[in-house]
Parts: sequence; structure tokens; C-alpha cells
Amino acid sequence: MGPVEFLVLAFPGERIGPDVVAPLTALRRSGGVRVIDTLVVVKAADGSVSAAELAEFEHLKDVAPAGDSLNLMGEEDAAEAAELLEPGSSALLILVEHVWASEAAEAFRSAGGRVAASVRIPPEHITEAHQALANAS
Repeated sequence: MGPVEFLVLAFPGERIGPDVVAPLTALRRSGGVRVIDTLVVVKAADGSVSAAELAEFEHLKDVAPAGDSLNLMGEEDAAEAAELLEPGSSALLILVEHVWASEAAEAFRSAGGRVAASVRIPPEHITEAHQALANAS
């Protein structure tokens, strides 16, 4: 199995549009990622929170076809994600396996290796570093 990642993708508004999940759907269909579980969390303008499986939304269900999800996320995950949201916003919680990396992961394990650390670098940090280098020239 490749690396598994839990993401909370937050959006303004109480509805996640199909254009937002289209790239994820394409990655799933191409075999780049395997969607293990999903959850949509909505924090209404009045602060109330609701959560539902992605497959319950007709316009979003292609991200994780029915029967593929393991239902590993629940109320506790929804509550924690809601703490990150402003009223009148929503989030897509997604648990994905990076299938593209599974061959490398298998080679690491076969050689007795392990991931000793993993740090996600925000893209804006890379952009800032490139800009700083360009300004220094």
C-alpha cells in the first residue's frame, strides 16, 4: 500500500461544487489515488454543523463510487473539522492512498527502510522561495 493522507479541504459557502472535486475524480480514475473515505462537513451561517458522506451528494459522488468507501470517518472527525471552519463554509474531508507511490513504498519496505519523517511544504512557501531567488539575481 502507498502512503495514506488525511486532508481537510475548506471552502467558502455551504456547497462544494463539482468543479472542485473534478481533479480528484480524474486522479482516482487514472489510478493515481485511491479514495478510502470521504465526508462533507457544512458549518451553516448560524454555526450549526452537519456532515454527510460524499456519495450522498449527486454532483459529487464520482469522487468515491458507492461501495468503495470504508466509512472510517465519523462525528468526531466532523466536529474537529468544523472547528477549522468559519460560519457559512464547508469542508471536504478525504482519506486517500497515494497509489502512485506504492511501488516506491514497497521497495523501501523490501530494503528494510521506513519513512523516518514526512513534512508537507505549502506551495506558497515554494513560490516565495522562487520569488526570493529571482529578486536576489
